[in-house]
Amino acid sequence: MIYKSDEKRMQDKIDTISEYGATGNGGITRYSLSEADLLARGEFVKRMKAIGAEIKTDDMGNIYATLKGSDPTLPAIATGSHSDSVKNGGNYDGILGVMAAMEVLDTIVAENIPHKHDITAMIWTNEEGSLYPPAMMSSGVVMNEYLPEEIAKNFRHENMLNSKSVIDPSKTFKEALEASGYKGDVKNRLNPKDYKAMFELHIEQGPILEAENKDIGVVNCVLGMINYRIKIYGVSDHAGTTPMKYRHDALYGAAKVLQYLHDELDKLDENLVYTTGEILCHPNVHTVIPDYVEFSIDSRHEDPKVIEQVVKVIENIPKEIVGCTTGYDVAWTRDTVYFDETLIEYVQDSVNELGYSNQRINSGAGHDAQFVSYMIPTTMIFVPSKDGHSHCEPEYTSTKQCTQGVSVLLNAILKCDAE
Repeated sequence: MIYKSDEKRMQDKIDTISEYGATGNGGITRYSLSEADLLARGEFVKRMKAIGAEIKTDDMGNIYATLKGSDPTLPAIATGSHSDSVKNGGNYDGILGVMAAMEVLDTIVAENIPHKHDITAMIWTNEEGSLYPPAMMSSGVVMNEYLPEEIAKNFRHENMLNSKSVIDPSKTFKEALEASGYKGDVKNRLNPKDYKAMFELHIEQGPILEAENKDIGVVNCVLGMINYRIKIYGVSDHAGTTPMKYRHDALYGAAKVLQYLHDELDKLDENLVYTTGEILCHPNVHTVIPDYVEFSIDSRHEDPKVIEQVVKVIENIPKEIVGCTTGYDVAWTRDTVYFDETLIEYVQDSVNELGYSNQRINSGAGHDAQFVSYMIPTTMIFVPSKDGHSHCEPEYTSTKQCTQGVSVLLNAILKCDAE
């Protein structure tokens, strides 16, 4: 039997939760464990308790709301996402997966849908890392022993607890967690002994589904990526007294290096994406020639061979350019994370049975699901993002599209439950 979730219930959830941290410009700022986030969490707990779900929290403040299944010997099936946002973010990134998890449980109760396994709706703490870096903090801690060492080293439990607020460095994540009322027991963590699978519904955060006029994205993987810091060393001198031919201008050198990177990376695969989103210029004074510039280069692709080509391009940056010297450091890397084929098929079968247009798609953004997938079978479902916007106030997905995504999620979970 195929089930559909309720659009009116979804609209009510969106309307209510979008008030928590509202900026007044159509978006939200809802930092993890802030007053606004605590209101969103409180709404989740209130609504889940009202339908008979059992509420637990773990030592990282992750929330688990569980509808008991008919067979207590079976492991649970989880679904959820995060309730926090970036500054001046939108009303769908992360929180849609939470509202979808709530709507799945609401539909099961309203339709009296039988299920053998416990079904758990979740909120992951501090996925964005906007206030307390890094991103995907809690899933990184919970999955730590299952992650590749190069990733795991960035998510040691004690280090995460001591993460300082980027707004007020005197405040730590540990202090915010203890003050939140959501710090629970480590034994409540998601784990392979007690959980069979994890599903996460998310907005695409890109333009592909809308451009292709598709209702649903059936997600294959999270793309592999590298993040390097490119460094250019020059000499500071007076802006008015140093002739151009005697200058060692680090910012001019950085511009030349950036142009080199664009020229060379554009020769590689057409599906490769790369971004420079952060630049540091020293001394950053308008009357002084810069002596040091550092910028980021973030590049993502599914195929590790293409990523290797990107690394070669970076390694071949000219050692000297316009009188400056260059260097680089590796800041972050990850291999492509493929989702569980069986769960992907549950999603694909559900989409087909519901009659929604769809396509296979990869995720260029990181999600808690990618870390969970190292530990238990996991997959994701995407719904379109209007004009491709995300991490900004114009972020939008229609309630109809959201509800379609939830219906796919619900039926995929029920297929997983039937096995």
